Amino acid sequence: MLQTQSSWWLGFNLFVLLMLAVDLGLFHRKAHVVTVKEAVIWSCVWICMALFFALGLGILRGHEMAATFVAGYLIEKSLSVDNIFIFLALFGYFRIPPQFQHKVLFWGIIGALVTRAGFIFAGVALIQRFHWVTYVFGAFLIYTAIKMVRHHGATVDPAANPLIRLIRKVLPVTDELHGGRFILLERGRLVATPLFVALLVIELSDVLFAVDSIPAVLAITDDQFIVYTSNVFAILGLRSLYFAVAGAMKSFAYLHFGLAAILGFVGVKMLAADVWHIPTTWALGMIALLLSAAVLASLWAARQAPKQG
Repeated sequence: MLQTQSSWWLGFNLFVLLMLAVDLGLFHRKAHVVTVKEAVIWSCVWICMALFFALGLGILRGHEMAATFVAGYLIEKSLSVDNIFIFLALFGYFRIPPQFQHKVLFWGIIGALVTRAGFIFAGVALIQRFHWVTYVFGAFLIYTAIKMVRHHGATVDPAANPLIRLIRKVLPVTDELHGGRFILLERGRLVATPLFVALLVIELSDVLFAVDSIPAVLAITDDQFIVYTSNVFAILGLRSLYFAVAGAMKSFAYLHFGLAAILGFVGVKMLAADVWHIPTTWALGMIALLLSAAVLASLWAARQAPKQG
């Protein structure tokens, strides 16, 4: 059994490394502007890969395991949409040209894979060893859901971000970009470019997002492999999702309410786990329903806005 689990881990990580190598070495060797068409195609590729992976889990490890993965993937995918707002604000603030944005996101996601793996293993170990941590995570998710609703519509101001101010104090930063370079030698000292600062802020912001999203998936399962793979698939598809929908994000006016509802639901699920066990398929259905309702309500509101003025 242990050997089988090791084979799953090894095979999956080799697949991820292969896809990253193909992405960077074959399709994005040269800096270029990622078109909406290209982004949509890659988004569909990553979604199809996740679905095929779920199908393989269903065949080899059972229907319940596949449903658990899909539920975790939906949670991570929907919550990762919040990252897109951060990307938009950062790229605008640092005036990162479109042809270099993919490079920043690529290396940002590499770092996110490493940090999230650490969060996942630590979170699962805590839940398995200290059951009361489940209630802490559940309460935290409900608190996060309430905070998300209360701060709906708030704008992201990178200039006021303490992380950016701290980085500028610690690192010498150039005022202008130097192509796609992160670090350069200037007057005998290493200097960071705005591209590197944007990368650091993306990495640190993802750590904050992981504090919300990983406990949400742990509400569905404490299987490390499922939590890890659902996170990885959602993160790998985040770059293409950004380029596909960044220009239309303002149309999803009610998406935050749907994300808050999902966090609230999984928080309640964690708190009530000892009293009422919600089957994974029910949880999957509820998550899909909440996300679909938020998207459809947003699209309806976007269509009604021109009619109203």
